[in-house]
Amino acid sequence: MGSFFKPWAFTKGKASEGAASENQKAKREEGDEAYLEEFGVTEQLLDYVKGFTINAFKDYPLQDDEKGQQIDGCASNVSKDLTEWQERHATLVLSKAKEIAQLRYVLCPRHLKERQFWRIYFLLVKTYTSPYEIRALTKAKLRMLEIQNEKSIDKAAIEVEMTDTKLGSDSSITLQCNSEQLADEL
Repeated sequence: MGSFFKPWAFTKGKASEGAASENQKAKREEGDEAYLEEFGVTEQLLDYVKGFTINAFKDYPLQDDEKGQQIDGCASNVSKDLTEWQERHATLVLSKAKEIAQLRYVLCPRHLKERQFWRIYFLLVKTYTSPYEIRALTKAKLRMLEIQNEKSIDKAAIEVEMTDTKLGSDSSITLQCNSEQLADEL
């Protein structure tokens, strides 16, 4: 008989832990949506890229592809051709739009080089992604300005401290001289 009676698996503590877990999951999903939007991966973009075909990439007119462009003296590849923002966008799109991942698998490297694929992709989605990329560039520039501003404030604070220290040592010398003169006079 004892084996038929088992303690209730869902105690009050377990239920509240489950609710907390659901809340964390919802917050994470909200954060994921905000993160995706930061990199321009929106529902509109995903709907748009689902309509891409193999021919859209194969027939896209690109110039300079046969010449093997060089960037910064190195033969270009995906990581050098794409900005950091574009790399992150591409990774997110590949994870969210299986159609793009499949197109890339079919096209690269048999029909297109990897850099050609991404170059065409970003040209095709430019109207969808450019506002987000511009926003990211603006944020990066603002961060750089803030860092430079903090450095100049720190430098000014150090200069003030050095001036105060220098004045403090000069005033102590003056005080010593004055105390010696006072002792001589007495």
